[in-house]
This record gives sequence, structure tokens and C-alpha cells, in this order.
Amino acid sequence: MENMGVTADGAVCRSCGGTDLCEVLSLGDTPLANALLTKSQLGAPEPCYPLDLVFCRLCSLVQITKSVPPADLFGEYLYFSSVSDTMVVHASKLVRRVIRERQLDRNSLAAEIASNDGYLLQAYKRARIPIVGVEPAANIAAVALEKDIPTVCDFFSSQLVDKLIEDYGRADVIHANNVLAHVPDLNGFVYGLRRFVKDSGVIIVEVPYVRDMVDGTEFDTVYHEHLCYFSVTALTRLFERHGLVIHDVERLKIHGGSLRIFSGIDDCAAKPSRNVEQLLEQEVKEHIAQSEFYLTFAERVETLKVELVTLLRELRDAGKKVAAYGASAKGSTLLNYFGIDATVIEFVVDRSPVKQGRYTPGTHIPIREPEALLEERPDYVLLLTWNFEEEVLRQQETYRRDGGKFIVPIPTLRVV
Repeated sequence: MENMGVTADGAVCRSCGGTDLCEVLSLGDTPLANALLTKSQLGAPEPCYPLDLVFCRLCSLVQITKSVPPADLFGEYLYFSSVSDTMVVHASKLVRRVIRERQLDRNSLAAEIASNDGYLLQAYKRARIPIVGVEPAANIAAVALEKDIPTVCDFFSSQLVDKLIEDYGRADVIHANNVLAHVPDLNGFVYGLRRFVKDSGVIIVEVPYVRDMVDGTEFDTVYHEHLCYFSVTALTRLFERHGLVIHDVERLKIHGGSLRIFSGIDDCAAKPSRNVEQLLEQEVKEHIAQSEFYLTFAERVETLKVELVTLLRELRDAGKKVAAYGASAKGSTLLNYFGIDATVIEFVVDRSPVKQGRYTPGTHIPIREPEALLEERPDYVLLLTWNFEEEVLRQQETYRRDGGKFIVPIPTLRVV
């Protein structure tokens, strides 16, 4: 891929400040992935922003070059974690484990940054562990508060850390699930974690793993909310810069492949485990910290585009009815970059009531409730939330038993 030698003009690495950035993938100008439209907005111009993925040769962080103001992204947010059974179970298992291993009790404090609707903290609450969440989206924070989950509606910052410590004290455990990738000021955020956690405490961070993203051609993970895409190498360099050590790491299947890191203050935390050492060694062997690892990524995305668009056109020409499942951010990236709109997909279904009745950004496909699959009986359903394949297929057993088929686009195109 020729553009791997090109430096992104004027861009600076979000982690190390370096300027030696090379392009991995350009998805062009796209609308904000979660900016679902009301019917009255369909005729109005939609703001679009460049979506270009680059690699920093200095610290190995993969990132996009354009930052959209956080208030535009998260002022009104339409993703509620509790809608996904998988996410709730995933969080509950982790909380039970942390309570046991860290011996947390009523004198402890568990915090989550970007706590959404309280999907994780509610498990601590049931165990009577003191909690606090930080959630910038006012509509989602309100839902958490209705559940009696103490939630500060604000962006995590140095100023907010001062208030959190004053009001709640320092935390025994801080969760930051799928938020680090959304942060424009990486160093300020990690520094804030360092200040908020107790000397003996633990910071647990989950992020999509860039290795899985590339290996699985998961290009739809790229959207304006996801500013960064992490390797263990990049995370280690970022955390060490702020006196934190990553003492353990786990690979997870969720979201198409994620990392869960456990970190603590350098002087107090355990030394890096063999898990950390092995993943760092593997990343060296597989050249994840070098631009060569990303050489064929864009080419494989283009191949997938041709395969999927060809299949959908053949189905349409054959008179087949096609719908989609999941009005997700990743679905928005796929639909917009592949040019799949309402002329191909009749409607999208989604379990979230706040999304139903709206339209997908850019492609203007109507969003309906999941029951529409049984009412309308489409022949095929494009699974945009392929990362929750098992959950969705289980929920749609009746539709499938009646002859309906799902098209799973990633990691490889297949029909089930």
C-alpha cells in the first residue's frame, strides 16, 4: 500500500506528540456514527468529518487525525449499555471477581469513568460497595440516577478529579471500559486516573485490541468517537509516562477482540506478569509496533466492500427483501463507506427504544423495533452488530426457524 510512507500533514500523535504518522486507511468524509436522525432532519445537511486512520512510528499508537468536539459527540448519546445482555453479564462477572480478589467492602470505593446507565456499577451497588460514576451524556446520566447510581454528569478532567476526591475520596478500583479510545487528551486522562486511584488501588481498562481489528478486517470499529486503537506496546508507553505500571493483561473476545489491562501506581503495584511480557513479545514478533503490520489492511477492506456490495445487489436484483440488525456506530461506518443505503436495505431493527423511529446517519434507513423482522419477513438480515452475533442469533431464533437468514460481514463474509 503506497500511502504507508506518507506522513499525515499537520497531525500530531495524541500520546507522544510525535509527527511521524503514516496513513493506514482513509474512509473519507463521513457523518457522526451515532447522530441518528429524526424524520424532520432528513432534508437538512449533515455535518461530515474526515475519517483517516494513521500509525505513529514513534510510540506505535494507531489513531484518527480529526477530533470532533466532545460535546457534539456525547451531549445526547443514544447508546445504552444495559440494552445488551452480553455487556451486562460481562460487567457483572468482572465485578464479582474484583470484589473477591481485592476484598472490597463497605469502606471501599468503586468508580467508573464513562459509566453509561450504571450497567456495571449496579453490580457493586447490589454488593453494597460504595460507588460513583462519571458520565458526560446528560440523558444517560439521568437514567443512571433514576436507578440510584451516584453519577457525576461531566467529562473526566483534572478539575473533576479534585472534586471527586473531595466528595468521595480516592478509589480502590477504577473502571474505564471502552472510554480510553474516546479521549482527546490521553495524557490528561491517564494522569487523572493516577491521581484518583489509591496507592494500593487498581485501574481496570478495557479497549478494543488493534491486533484483532487488523487481523479481522474490523474497519467498522473506526469512527469519530474512537480516536485511538491500542496495542499493549502503546498502552505500556502511555501509562509509564504517568508513573503507572501495567501489571496484568487479558485478551477478551468481546467487541471483536479487546484488551483488559490492570494497572497501578508504579511504586506500589506488582511487576508486569508473564501475560504482559508474552503479549509484548508477540507484538514485537508480529511487527505490531511497525508500519508493516498495517500494509494490507486497506486492501482487505476494499475486497470485503466488493464482496458484500455484490452480494446485496444480487439479492436485490433477485427480488429478495433485505433488512439489517443493529443501528450501531460500527454499522454506520460500514453502511456509509460501502455506500449501502435505503435503496438496498429496507429497514434496520434495534432493541434500543431511543433509536426506534429514527434514521441512520448518511444512509437514511428507517430504524424499527426487532419485532419488525417477524412482521415484514425479510429474506436476509445484514448483521451490523456482528460483535454480538451469538446474542442476536439466539434472540432471533423464531425468525431463523421460519427461514430467515443473517449475513455476517466481519471478519469474513458469510450467510447463516
